[in-house]
Parts: sequence; C-alpha cells; structure tokens
Amino acid sequence: MNFEVLRWNGGASPRETELRSSLEAEGYQVFSWSDSPAANYEPHSHPHDESIWLFDGEMTFGVGGQEHVLRAGDRLMLPKGTVHTAIAGAEGASYLVGQRD
Repeated sequence: MNFEVLRWNGGASPRETELRSSLEAEGYQVFSWSDSPAANYEPHSHPHDESIWLFDGEMTFGVGGQEHVLRAGDRLMLPKGTVHTAIAGAEGASYLVGQRD
C-alpha cells in the first residue's frame, strides 16, 4: 500500500453501508468512528495498513509536512508506520476505519 488521497467523484453523498461493503471486499476489518468538532490527534502511527473513508463532515490529516482535507466520500490510504495527525472539522466527522496487516 502507498500513501494516497482518493477524492470522491461519485456524485451524491456516499452511504456508509456501501463504503463498508467496499472496504470489507478489499479485505479490511472495518469499524465506524465519529469525532466531535475540532477533535485533535497528535502525531502517531499504526502497526497495520489503514484506510479511512469519510461519510460525513470534514477531517484534515497531516502527513509528511503536508495537510490533506477530506470531505464526505474522500478516502485516505495510510501504509503501516506512516506518522500522521488528524483534526476534525468545525462540524465534526464520521468515517469508517479499515485495518489490515
């Protein structure tokens, strides 16, 4: 897996159930997560590959000195060991987290 931001181009807002099905079909273990407005995650990494797929709100991820703003439908691919930060938008964020080794 490579670090990548995949922008939503599917038109209408994505449905959580459809995104979950896609992640599971790719072999991810999936759980849903919601952050309150301005929730802030300090620099950290994970011992597994992670795919984060927003279905509501906005989240800004910092990776390698660059910021990436994700909105509903956008997806973040984080290879294991990638140091990153995250800050939820003014209205919070809801997303799926897919993990796999």
